[in-house]
Amino acid sequence: MDRRHLLASLAAAGAAGLAGCVSADSAPSAGTGPDPASVPETSVPEDVDAPTESYVAGNADFGLALLDRLADDAPNQNRFVSPYSLGVALAMTYAGTRGETRTNVAETMRFSPTGEDLHRSVAALRAALPLGDGDESAPQTTTGETTDETGETGNEDGAAFRFVGANALWGQEEFPFREAFLGTLERHYGAGLGRADFAETPDEARQAINGWVADRTREKIPELFPEGTIDHRTRLVLANAVYFRANWAETFDEEDTEPREFTTLDGTNVEAPTMHQSERFPFADVDGVKVLELPYAGEDADMTLLLPPRDEFREFERGLDAARLGELLDATETREVEVRLPKFEFRSSLELSERLEAMGMTTAFTRSANLDGMADGDADANLKLGSVVHEAYVGVDEQGTEAAAATGVEAEFTAAAPDPATFAADRPFLFAIRHRPTNAPLFLGRVADPTAD
Repeated sequence: MDRRHLLASLAAAGAAGLAGCVSADSAPSAGTGPDPASVPETSVPEDVDAPTESYVAGNADFGLALLDRLADDAPNQNRFVSPYSLGVALAMTYAGTRGETRTNVAETMRFSPTGEDLHRSVAALRAALPLGDGDESAPQTTTGETTDETGETGNEDGAAFRFVGANALWGQEEFPFREAFLGTLERHYGAGLGRADFAETPDEARQAINGWVADRTREKIPELFPEGTIDHRTRLVLANAVYFRANWAETFDEEDTEPREFTTLDGTNVEAPTMHQSERFPFADVDGVKVLELPYAGEDADMTLLLPPRDEFREFERGLDAARLGELLDATETREVEVRLPKFEFRSSLELSERLEAMGMTTAFTRSANLDGMADGDADANLKLGSVVHEAYVGVDEQGTEAAAATGVEAEFTAAAPDPATFAADRPFLFAIRHRPTNAPLFLGRVADPTAD
């Protein structure tokens, strides 16, 4: 007989998102559900004095460890993930775990702190990010109740830096979710519960949830849940979606873009459209590893690029953690840098349950899973975590990341500059899209071949 399970699913891109679903041996009778609810304003606790620094460091460690595991599976492929989205999504899931399952999730995700302090830390990070109240209604399942956060900084000509985050929760009609679990998600994540009839119309629910994710990611993640991933056993879908778009503080001139040779990890030479400019940027060369920070307009976010020596990429990638990344960033100094960076655009569609199990989440996907914190009575007895799907998209061009209108900030002129440093990304490199005030890694990626999608 089929076991009830929680299907958790995450999406990320110049956008990112999570979702999770609970399934059952036999479906409860389908209720009519309340009338569709209006979208509430974002709920971020006023008391956000929490240890976000340790949470951010742990989130970076998890993201880098995951990226390394993905590289082991396919060393010659590009990869892009959102530690921020995955962290929020699995912190929401963590709220319903107990016992060994709770410990496994916390250790795998490098959660620090844990318990209620974890949720307060995530809420504090949300409060620190440039997020505001959303102004768009969300696609809803039966009564999808969601939040939407939109942050824009930059000049008056447009949204030079745009970050959108949204959390949502859809539950099977009449399923007995614990009030404490729902209260935690609403209080710290702004995710209210909407009801859906997965038992009778699972594909209708799937399409509506996909539509919600697509809307929040500006159509970059059009189908988070493939056909068949949500079925009549589903009881709960948790969803997190984020979208990021930013213009460079110093845009690249399209006329300077030209085809240049890029050598992939297996030694193949490809010709990639490569952007070029010389400007003042934070830069370091540490034991042959070149580090470059390209700020986005408004300078609250940047793309940090890490270019190891040609034959040391995988060795460097394996050894990179939050502490090492911090050391490299601390070594940077602002100076004139000649930059050559290939344009790239690619998507990662990943099923992560096996990788998360290998990283330590050993009970969540098995019959030993303890999700007692999610449901009342005997309803939780057979719950487990199902698949974890993560989808991510990134596009980088002369204007910025996730193409937008051109804006720029003029750098101050300084005299007597030393000879310019050179950052020529003609071989595989790593990159992070960071929120500078908190050091939060919104996205992490590896470019093994800029011509591959």
